[in-house]
Amino acid sequence: MAVGLIAAGLMACSGTTASAPAIPTGAGTAPPAQAWLTTADGARRLAPFVAGAIQLGAGQTADVVIDTRQRHQPFSGYGASITDATAWLLAHELGADDRARLLQELFGDGGELGLDVTRITIGASDFSRSRYTYADTPGVTDADITPARSELIPALLQIRAINPKLKVIASPWSAPAWMKTSRSLIKGRLDPAHYNDFAKYLVSYTKAMAAAGTPVDMLTIQNEPHFEPEDYPGMRVDPAERASFVGEYLGPMMDRDIPDTRLLDWDHNWNEPESPLAVLADAKASPFVDGVAWHCYGGDVSAQSIVHAKHPDKETWFTECAAGDWSGDWASAFQWSARSLVIGAPRNWARGVVMWNLALDQNHGPHLGGCGNCRGLVTINTESGAITREPEYYAFAHGSRFLPQQAVRVEATANIPGVETVAFLGDGESTVVVIVFNGNDRDEDISISVDGRVWQGKMPPGSLATYVIKINGG
Repeated sequence: MAVGLIAAGLMACSGTTASAPAIPTGAGTAPPAQAWLTTADGARRLAPFVAGAIQLGAGQTADVVIDTRQRHQPFSGYGASITDATAWLLAHELGADDRARLLQELFGDGGELGLDVTRITIGASDFSRSRYTYADTPGVTDADITPARSELIPALLQIRAINPKLKVIASPWSAPAWMKTSRSLIKGRLDPAHYNDFAKYLVSYTKAMAAAGTPVDMLTIQNEPHFEPEDYPGMRVDPAERASFVGEYLGPMMDRDIPDTRLLDWDHNWNEPESPLAVLADAKASPFVDGVAWHCYGGDVSAQSIVHAKHPDKETWFTECAAGDWSGDWASAFQWSARSLVIGAPRNWARGVVMWNLALDQNHGPHLGGCGNCRGLVTINTESGAITREPEYYAFAHGSRFLPQQAVRVEATANIPGVETVAFLGDGESTVVVIVFNGNDRDEDISISVDGRVWQGKMPPGSLATYVIKINGG
């Protein structure tokens, strides 16, 4: 999302009036950089401060070095899923004016959050109020998206009007029951006799959504294909099954009928990189697979780089991570998201980073089975109407609010232990956005070098900061 540098609007979200870090002294070589800080305790949230330009002494190296000549993946942005639960809350628990204000805040250019990517479910997930797919009648493969027209599609249309460059990723939690070995939305596998039917279903769904004004940019064939939940829709699809389905059925059909929609494999955790690698090793399937989607519930974000190293031509997308009661206190939840998702996912080649529910209510729902203590980026209290912005909201805002147009990740190196960073170049190569996390238990006067010019700002322990630096005459 293009950065909106309106001081009054930014000050309004700073959380407190606590004093900002001091501006460092020294012989400046460039105008000060604009910067925003969130502290580990949440006392300061997106609080603006100024990072002053300095000159390093002879032989000194900056703590963070940005080299805009070394360019990596294009980056579409940060986001969160519009689940059935989120869409229902937006439609039924907020009035038209409140809904418009919230969506402008969440997705608007210059909004407080400025999200650019979302993920939607093809049929029901655990965050739905009933269990269904779009082709529940045996033998009928054409998707009937009527259930999506009541809440989901209106939400997507309203968001797209606010942010026309919104990227949409769509994932099924289960094939229609009649296409599965279990003959149920709960558990089971995709029946090989219905591979062609399932391919037709996914393609017809994608075409129907486009006709409704809500095109799907990326498609995955199954959410978490190595997991069969006990009490909500799911389906196991092992690597050999996915490869056969994609290589012989879905891939050719997508190329013919929906060539503008990209296909992502896996859509599951970091702890099994061998699963997408097996699909990408399949000679028939691999040409149809555009990338790999990842979740956070097992393993480490570095798994994304393992797969990227073997298949650098394939895209990487991070498509799901939930937060909830298990995430710890404000500081723990905020810092984990900052390190692993806001910084870690793009450093490990993600082209977009998506949290799970955008919004849930004060009772962690509505949901039917599955997670009973998840939360969204925001919580909508259905009794008071209050909207709570959760720790992950502020972590994501450090990327999403300030992301430049046409962003591309550039090389960013942290030279002191405990400090982590990622950087993006954009706005016609006139702006660098640098996100820095201070994982140490002490204040750090962190110097940041961008193509030889240096700025410095004081960061408290456990804090996250975003620096917006004008270059090339900016």
